[in-house]
Amino acid sequence: MKRFGKLLLAAAASALLAGCASPALRGTGDLGVVIERASGSVQVVDNSHLTQLSRVNGLGDLSHASLVYSRDARYVYVFGRDGGLSKVDILAGKLVARVMQAGNSIGGAISSDGRIVAAQNYSPGGVKLFDADTLALLAEVPAVDEHGQPSKVVGLADLPGNRFAYSLFEAGEIWLLDAAKPRAPQVTKYRNVGRQPYDGLASSDGRYYIAGLYGEDGLALLDTWQPEAGVRRILPGYGQGREAQPVYKMPHLRGWSIAGHYAFLPAIGHNSVLVADSRSWQQVTQLAVYGQPVFVMAEPSGRRVWVNFAYPHNDTVQVIDVPSMQVIKTLKPGKAILHMEFTARGDAVWLSSRDDDKLVVIDTQSFATVAELPAANPSGIFFSWRAARMGM
Repeated sequence: MKRFGKLLLAAAASALLAGCASPALRGTGDLGVVIERASGSVQVVDNSHLTQLSRVNGLGDLSHASLVYSRDARYVYVFGRDGGLSKVDILAGKLVARVMQAGNSIGGAISSDGRIVAAQNYSPGGVKLFDADTLALLAEVPAVDEHGQPSKVVGLADLPGNRFAYSLFEAGEIWLLDAAKPRAPQVTKYRNVGRQPYDGLASSDGRYYIAGLYGEDGLALLDTWQPEAGVRRILPGYGQGREAQPVYKMPHLRGWSIAGHYAFLPAIGHNSVLVADSRSWQQVTQLAVYGQPVFVMAEPSGRRVWVNFAYPHNDTVQVIDVPSMQVIKTLKPGKAILHMEFTARGDAVWLSSRDDDKLVVIDTQSFATVAELPAANPSGIFFSWRAARMGM
């Protein structure tokens, strides 16, 4: 009887420990996070089993939001439109920390060593650096031009060596921030790079930083291997001789839009994708597409590039074959396709259909829809493979 009692006690202790063990033992390599913009929540999904795992609420205004992953891919840092910075444990499915760090924010990045989270801000402008573990403020770098006028910060991207590059919208500048000493960061400023840089892209090797220009045709490029050479203009005059259309949604440069030796970039105000040789940065061609591109994203293999579009063509996705430089597929997967995300090896692409309140999963070989999952006004989709990639 005494032995039976000991067994019962051991079983009870084991059950108690199992109940306390959180999160359950599993990896994060096939997980992802979906922004649910209307409800201020994020949804955690499993892209191997096409399932939804949890929903985390209380993240504020996510009408324009993005996120980055921690180095171990367990946590995501969500940047909300209201200036909130939230740290979410995707294994436990809960909010672990949140700070209100600005009045209006549109994104951020994480340092190459994973210890610093950087937020880019519209209001009051500037960049703030935070400790990735605690979200304690490390430093604040105001964004002011040479005349002391404030500027919105856009296009923040991480670079090797705990550096960040970003653009100043009103000032027309690109700044390179060295956060080797995160409480005393050093900034190199490049003036007069072009009118109204609106977004930025770091190449996957961290060498190039490219800023798109809203105020004029062309882009601005910084070679971080040769920063002393300054910023040079590429792809000027792509709209020459043609009237630009009204821009209903600003295009995004983020994504794997560099495929092989080619860079695929959206043309502002035109129904076309610009193609440049990524070695010389000279224009190769300009591809006509269905509408004004928003995201121009290459599959992990680089063989195909997928494009979604601004209103009124935001129910459509087109696929470009890189060797032939031809559009080979036009899909109508849902209303208001806002974001696309490939699985790590590119077997599928997930699309957010905001106005249909769903996620659409498409097989990239057959172009067949393999699943649809409910989501509340979904926008950004971010898979955990981003934790190991630069510029994401």
